[in-house]
Amino acid sequence: MKKSLSIFISLMLLIVIAACGGGNATSSQAPAATSNSGASTPTPAGGSETIKIGGVFSASGGSSTLGKPQMDTLKMLVDEANAAGGIGGKKIELYSYDDKSDQNEAVLNMKKLLEQDKVSVVVGGTISGNALAIIPVAEKAKVPLIAVAASKNINNPTKTYVFKTAQGDDLVVPRVIDYLKANNLTNIAWLNVDNSFGSSALEEFKSLAPAAGIKAVIEDVFEPTVNDAKPMLTRVKNANPQAIIIWGTTQESAVVTKNVRELGITLPIIESHGIANSQFIDLAGDAANGVIFPAGSLLVSGQLGDDNAQKKVLEQYKKQFEDKYGYAASTFGGHVWDAFEIIKKAVETAGTDPGKLRDAIENETKDFVGVSGIFTMSAVNHNGLKPDALSMIEIKDKKWNLKK
Repeated sequence: MKKSLSIFISLMLLIVIAACGGGNATSSQAPAATSNSGASTPTPAGGSETIKIGGVFSASGGSSTLGKPQMDTLKMLVDEANAAGGIGGKKIELYSYDDKSDQNEAVLNMKKLLEQDKVSVVVGGTISGNALAIIPVAEKAKVPLIAVAASKNINNPTKTYVFKTAQGDDLVVPRVIDYLKANNLTNIAWLNVDNSFGSSALEEFKSLAPAAGIKAVIEDVFEPTVNDAKPMLTRVKNANPQAIIIWGTTQESAVVTKNVRELGITLPIIESHGIANSQFIDLAGDAANGVIFPAGSLLVSGQLGDDNAQKKVLEQYKKQFEDKYGYAASTFGGHVWDAFEIIKKAVETAGTDPGKLRDAIENETKDFVGVSGIFTMSAVNHNGLKPDALSMIEIKDKKWNLKK
């Protein structure tokens, strides 16, 4: 009986020990998934000395030409940082999700990053609507979000935990107005995509145009999924503008631009920085020639003077990205490059606590030379860019040309 009791007690002790060991076991790598299921494979990192970074990008769907290079850029930078020992000795765990260009999906992904993955900082919101949708989630959780979309409403008014690396309407629209004024184009047709990106720019245009002596003789909108804008453009033609402004992103703007030329309209076309990638030229074809727009200088980096403060960084990112992925780097991926470098510096001084990271991003991002411009953030400016973050670019022979 005593022998049986001894065996029983020994077995129970083994079970307890095994159970305790299982409870302490941790996995440093989240389950792998493809971008089609909404996530990219997290970059593995071991132990407690890690920093968890989240990403929410439109890698598929209507805005994939913007979001895919963003997701690719973040993965590239995390892989390179981990290969070099991480950030300040901390390896990075990356949780990056595809919102499929859908606002609801973006919110779900953001909640997953904060509630399940427990990230310390998030990069994302490829398009303005998605970025605006996830802001309340970040603010409530008190986790810093670095948005990579353009609407000035993302950071104006300033939100405690929200930053932005893309050039906003408050920088881009004034450059367009300056161009119109310099070329005596006072009566224009304003056409914008019917979403947050387009409406935010229209609001900015209306606030600035009258003082410059510029007016819209016609305003209209087109859907992000537009495939025939000719009825709208017929109305534009009848309004007799001197130039047409098309404010959208790659796919929808290419459709409208092609339709303008197909109708035989030869007016100057000025567009937004939302077309600043090679896919616009591919989609618009010959109709892209002559289009003028303001954007970050990445597209024309080789045409900048050697004394340009950004040139070295622009050329570095371009080579880094194109060598790895084999397709053209874009300004949209550049916004993520900037976000990661800002995070990297903040982690080196503040560690992984979200609140301390927020403070470091706000207080220590000074004269940082990035792809999108030179950043100096403050308590009242969570974008930190100036008008010199933009170049005026003209498409000639399907190539980007710096407009002097």
